[in-house]
Amino acid sequence: MSVLDNDNRLKLGIFGTNVSYGCSATTAEGTWEATWPANVEMVTLADQAGLEAFIPVARWRGFGGKTNFNGTCFETYTWAAGLGAITKHIVVFSTSHVPTIHPIVAAKQATTIDHISNGRFGLNIVCGWYEAEFRMFGASVMEHNTLYEYAAEWFEVMRKLWTVEDEFDYEGRYFTVEKGFHQPKPIQKPYPPIMNAGSSPTGARFAAKYADMVFTSVGDLNDETTSKVKGLRDMGREFEREFQLWTSCSIVCRPTEKEALDYARYYILENGDWEAVANLSGARPDRPWQHPGPDPNNLKNPGWGGYMLLGTPEQIAEKLIKLSKFGVDGTVLSWVNYPDGMRQFSKEILPLLEQAGLRRPFKGVG
Repeated sequence: MSVLDNDNRLKLGIFGTNVSYGCSATTAEGTWEATWPANVEMVTLADQAGLEAFIPVARWRGFGGKTNFNGTCFETYTWAAGLGAITKHIVVFSTSHVPTIHPIVAAKQATTIDHISNGRFGLNIVCGWYEAEFRMFGASVMEHNTLYEYAAEWFEVMRKLWTVEDEFDYEGRYFTVEKGFHQPKPIQKPYPPIMNAGSSPTGARFAAKYADMVFTSVGDLNDETTSKVKGLRDMGREFEREFQLWTSCSIVCRPTEKEALDYARYYILENGDWEAVANLSGARPDRPWQHPGPDPNNLKNPGWGGYMLLGTPEQIAEKLIKLSKFGVDGTVLSWVNYPDGMRQFSKEILPLLEQAGLRRPFKGVG
C-alpha cells in the first residue's frame, strides 16, 4: 500500500526545496539555498518526522528580480532518484513538464525511481506555462485546451507502458507508438500516484479524470472553499473516480502572534522581491493568488503563494484542523527557513495534530 493511502486524515508534505528561495521570493535572512546537502538535510528531517510527500517545483529558469527567484534549480527526476535512494518512508515526487519530455522516457525514468525507492515515487504532471522556458527549448506554449489534449495523450501512453504486458501500438493526434514495450513495471500497482494542479476549468477536468491527488489553492476558509471542494469531488464522480485533495501552506510560526506578524511583515513587506513576483504574475495571469505588490492589510507569501499559517503553534494547528474539516486531505508546507521551520513543526505542531486525531504518532520504518 502506498504511504499516501495511510490512515492519517491530514497528510503532509514539503514543497519547493529543489529551487532557490523555495516558495518565498524574499531577501530575508535565512532564505533557502537549493544545494544538494540542504535538500538531503530537509528530506531526512521530513522522513524522520513521518511526512508523506516531498514535492519539487519544475523549473528551468528563474523570474528575475533581486533574487532571480527559483533560478537555481535541480531537474526533478534525477533529484527524486537521489533522494529516494537515501530515505525510508517518504514518497519523493518528480514534477514533469509534459511538453519537454517524451512519455516513453518519462515512464522509464519514473519506473526506475520507483524501484530505487522501493515503491516510494510519485509523479506530479504539469503542462507548463512559462513562455521564456519554452523558448529555451525552441518551442512555443500551445493553446491552453490543446496543451491539455496533448497531456492526456502523454499520460495515456505512459499508463499503457506501465500496465500493458505485451507490445502495443498507439495512434493519437500527438503521439504514435509502434510496438511499445516497457519492462520492468513499476513496483506500485497499477502505477505510482499521480498529482496534477489544473486550475482552469479544462485543467480541473484533466485532474479529476487522471490524478490520484488533485492539487488546488484555497483562500479564506469559507463557503467559497466549500463550494470549490465539492465541485472538484463532483467532477471526479463524473469520471467514477475518487481522489485526494491537496493544497499548499506557507508557515510563519513564533511563540506569540505578535512575533509571527512582525516576522511576516519583515520578510513580505520589507524584503519581498516584488520585481520577481511581478514577473511571475505577468507570466501566469490565470492564477488569482498571484499579486502585484505588498499589501500591509493582506499578508501573502510572495512567490508561490499558499494558504498563510501565521501565529503560535496552537494557532497553526487549529488552522490545519480547520483545513481538514473543509475537506482537504493533504497539504504541502513551506517556510522562509525550511530546516528551522521543519524542526519546530515536528516538535511543536505535529503533536497537536496527533492529539486532535488528524495524524497518528509516527513509529518509523526499518
